[in-house]
Amino acid sequence: MFRMSKKLLYAIEAVLDIAYNAGSLPVQSKDITERQGIPRRYLEQVLQQMVRAGILSGVRGPRGGYLLARERRRITVGDITRVVALADTEDATEPPSDLGRKVVWPMWMGVEKEMMDRLDAVTIEDLCLRAHAGGIRSEAAERLDFII
Repeated sequence: MFRMSKKLLYAIEAVLDIAYNAGSLPVQSKDITERQGIPRRYLEQVLQQMVRAGILSGVRGPRGGYLLARERRRITVGDITRVVALADTEDATEPPSDLGRKVVWPMWMGVEKEMMDRLDAVTIEDLCLRAHAGGIRSEAAERLDFII
């Protein structure tokens, strides 16, 4: 059975938290830790990877934090997965045996491609809509003020 790594789970949750709670203001890592329970040691590492990949942008200063670098409908779970997977140094290499190289490896690559195609079809916007439908509180929505 496939298992999602903690690092990948934290990365998706962090980007989703920023998309769901930022609005026009940067989200600080301490706020993500409080809301999601992600340990700071994992979170800072994941956030920096997302900044380097162009998924997030960092804002410096006392009111700084993180914002999405692109529209949330243009960021997919596949994008985040690739960033985390590229940082993982224990990727398998092509097996040396004929059985592994000609049978197992092609099968595994096909499964991986199917999974990535599915992850590329899910955007952060989709997940934000699911969160809203699930009744999850959004700090960005609470800050909106419609005074005319």
